[in-house]
Amino acid sequence: MLPEEIEISQNISVNIQAFFNASDYDKVAVLVDENTRLHCLPLVHKVIKPTDIIEIESGEEKKTLDTCVRIWRELTDNHYERKSLLVNLGGGVIGDMGGFCAATYKRGIDFVNIPTTLLSQVDASIGGKLGIDFLGFKNHIGTFELPRKVFIDTKFLKTLPERELRSGFAEVIKHCLIADKDYWKIISDVDFKDQNWPDIVNHSVEVKNKVVEEDPFEKGRRKILNFGHTIGHAIESYFLQMDEQRLLHGEAIAAGMICETYLSGKFCNLPESSVKSIENYITETFGRIRISLEDIEEITKLCLQDKKNVKGIINFSLLKEIGNSVFNVGIEQNEIREVLQLYARP
Repeated sequence: MLPEEIEISQNISVNIQAFFNASDYDKVAVLVDENTRLHCLPLVHKVIKPTDIIEIESGEEKKTLDTCVRIWRELTDNHYERKSLLVNLGGGVIGDMGGFCAATYKRGIDFVNIPTTLLSQVDASIGGKLGIDFLGFKNHIGTFELPRKVFIDTKFLKTLPERELRSGFAEVIKHCLIADKDYWKIISDVDFKDQNWPDIVNHSVEVKNKVVEEDPFEKGRRKILNFGHTIGHAIESYFLQMDEQRLLHGEAIAAGMICETYLSGKFCNLPESSVKSIENYITETFGRIRISLEDIEEITKLCLQDKKNVKGIINFSLLKEIGNSVFNVGIEQNEIREVLQLYARP
């Protein structure tokens, strides 16, 4: 896999126009949900000039094979060929699922990502991980395939509700904790609402792209990007089943980072002062998820399905210190229960 071509700009239209001027696609479909069709498509519609617009329903619960069938059917019914292009205009769900559909349609057509949420700009649209949820398990079916281009423009962030923006900030925190102690000091001294979003997006793209270039298929070092995600994905998958308690991705990952910070203190000698500072900042920013003893048992079981596991061992990516992370740390189920109980304490 070659490094991705990522363009970050305050004038995204110029970059998109240049891309299409240099391309020779016979058809261009734009994948949107009801939100990005209303708020984001008008910002790029004139320069993309889509042949077709494919609209799906928003939400993680729609990231399934059934939705993929709808996308594949529309591409088929409209006679898309291998010289066609799919543009994914939206957040992590659109990018993950749209990329997956493009990579598997007729054994692969080109796709472009235009991420419109903070989460997708700093994380989901970068790195070539594609997939859908299956049987309630997060990103259980998927593949690796890079988009032809990623066009990032922070003006899209102005279309987001505060909760969605906050959700994406969890991945920003993660990038700092695993790879940049100095930048952690910068963001942790500032309230969430006062962050410098253009600078933050640039920083996170640099961190993630550097890690992905070193290990594109997650055989080793790329696993550090999963800090907070072993328990976080289990929490997200569990609450996805609850109609009234569904969490956004970043909300679950924030809880996962607190739990995995506890594990880092116990198993990787992360200093207690760092454990406390991480816990306090994330709690101040995201609050606390209510988790019962019954929830803890089910969340612990879901960790058994984590994609990093090897021969039944639940592998974690943890912190030795802020800005210095390690991977493939095997943790027993009883230890997961203990940190979830610690997280859930009154």
